[in-house]
Amino acid sequence: MPHAIEVRKVPIHSVADASELERLLDEGVLEASRVVAIIGKTEGNGGVNDYTRIIADRAFREVLVARGAAPEAVAQVPIVWSGGTDGVISPHATIFATLPEGAVEPPRDPQEKRLTVGFAMSEVLAPEEIGRAGMVTKVADAVRVAMERAGISDPADVHYVQTKTPLLTLSTIADAKARGHDVFTEDTLYSMDVSNGGTALGVAVALGEIEMPADEQVLKDRSLYSSVASCSSGVELDRAQVVVVGNAAGVGGRYRIGHSVMRDALDADGLWEAIRDAGLDLPERPHHSDLDGRLVNLFLKCEASQDGTVRGRRNAMLDDSDVHWHRQIKAAVGGVTAAVTGDPAVFVSVSAAHQGPDGGGPVAAIVDLG
Repeated sequence: MPHAIEVRKVPIHSVADASELERLLDEGVLEASRVVAIIGKTEGNGGVNDYTRIIADRAFREVLVARGAAPEAVAQVPIVWSGGTDGVISPHATIFATLPEGAVEPPRDPQEKRLTVGFAMSEVLAPEEIGRAGMVTKVADAVRVAMERAGISDPADVHYVQTKTPLLTLSTIADAKARGHDVFTEDTLYSMDVSNGGTALGVAVALGEIEMPADEQVLKDRSLYSSVASCSSGVELDRAQVVVVGNAAGVGGRYRIGHSVMRDALDADGLWEAIRDAGLDLPERPHHSDLDGRLVNLFLKCEASQDGTVRGRRNAMLDDSDVHWHRQIKAAVGGVTAAVTGDPAVFVSVSAAHQGPDGGGPVAAIVDLG
């Protein structure tokens, strides 16, 4: 049986700051050796050369080691950073840790489901596999392993799958060519969309949301998507890092997760649906004050609609040569999300190909049920 989970959201006060993690450890809220995943937003450009992710990664791992966790174990902790806090989005981290036996009361109802987390790493992804069947298959295999480690057998109990995968760089493109292979694209920024999209299809296959797609459907057939995948990519790893978050019976604890999708960039109702799915009772027309501190965080992906419109109105995001659409849609959806939660520290990540419907994206909500 997996352990009960404690989950806390903390602000990041500067690029290399991990002081709020230190505080939680020093106060005994969490134990360094029990931290199983960290998912956060850093304030860089969100692009190929966003090194704030590497800086934050180092800062948080150093704190875990300094507070007594074994270095070799800390090196294996999945820490997923999404770069870019455009608009009002505030840098922050959500920290997941297991609780020791006896730290929580057993659930009154043994079938009552509470938050659980599982982690896995895929096999190494060759650059020529990114955005193709090799990636889809390896990601799907890793998702199944993470589900098993989380104690989840029913895909319906999976509400959020956060991944980090490699994108293409000039050096990895050259490596593929040297071995006689081509790659999906030689545009390194576009390869972020390719990596995220191929990974999302792997999640969807693992959970039975779609059948195995053909290579030519990747980033083309937007009717194929996962409702729970949240995929990021970067230069700091060579395989898929997979964190499965769901609910399992008998785990116990205070927290529960639910999910929904945003149908478009303005779909605040989709955000509220995810919060309700997690277990909070809300009025018909809720306000952020109705959350009463019980929402830990929202995690979502966003994407500019391929037709360049939102609710029938034309926008210029995809034609803008000055500011990439990645940054514009992230800022817009971040504003909508912060208005719902009343808190700008929300996990909003861009490049949502095959993650939720075109122009929208998946939403996961973690709530504290007390």
